[in-house]
Amino acid sequence: MGSGKSTLGRKIAELLNVDFVDLDTAIEDSEKKLIWEIFQQQGEKKFREIETKNLKKVLKIEVPTVISLGGGTICFENNLELIKNAGLLIYIELPVKKLAERLNENKQNRPLLVSYRGNELIKEIAKKLKDRKKYYEQAELKINGLNLTEEKLLEKIMECEKINR
Repeated sequence: MGSGKSTLGRKIAELLNVDFVDLDTAIEDSEKKLIWEIFQQQGEKKFREIETKNLKKVLKIEVPTVISLGGGTICFENNLELIKNAGLLIYIELPVKKLAERLNENKQNRPLLVSYRGNELIKEIAKKLKDRKKYYEQAELKINGLNLTEEKLLEKIMECEKINR
C-alpha cells in the first residue's frame, strides 16, 4: 500500500503501449461497491475471496497487460503462484516512514489502516510489511521505490531475465 503501484503501473503501460488494469478498480466495478465498503459490510475474508476471483479473471486477459495489485493480494489463496505463472511480479520497496507519510494523506480509503494515527500508523505498516515480506521477497524484480521514475522502472523491467527469455 502506498508504494505507487497504480501510478507507476499506468505510466509503464503507456510507455510499453499495453493495457493497464488496477485490480482494486476491477473489484469495485465487478462488485458495484468501493473497496472500503466491501471490507466494512463483508469483512476481509470475503474481500479476499472476491479479490482472488477478480484476479483470476484479470489474469485471463490475452493481450499484454500491466496489472496493479493490492498490497495484500499475493498473500492469500494461491495468488502468488498464479501471478508468477502469468507474468513478471515486481515489488516496489519503500521504507516504513515513507509509506506512512504517503498513506496518512489517503488512509480513509485504506480499510486496514483507517483507525491508525501517527506512531500507531507507522507501527501497523511495519507489522504489515513484516507479515508480508516472505511473499514480497518472492518477486522476480525488487526495486527501491525512493526517487523511482517510470523510466528507471522500465529500464529495470527490460533488464529482467524473465522478460528476456
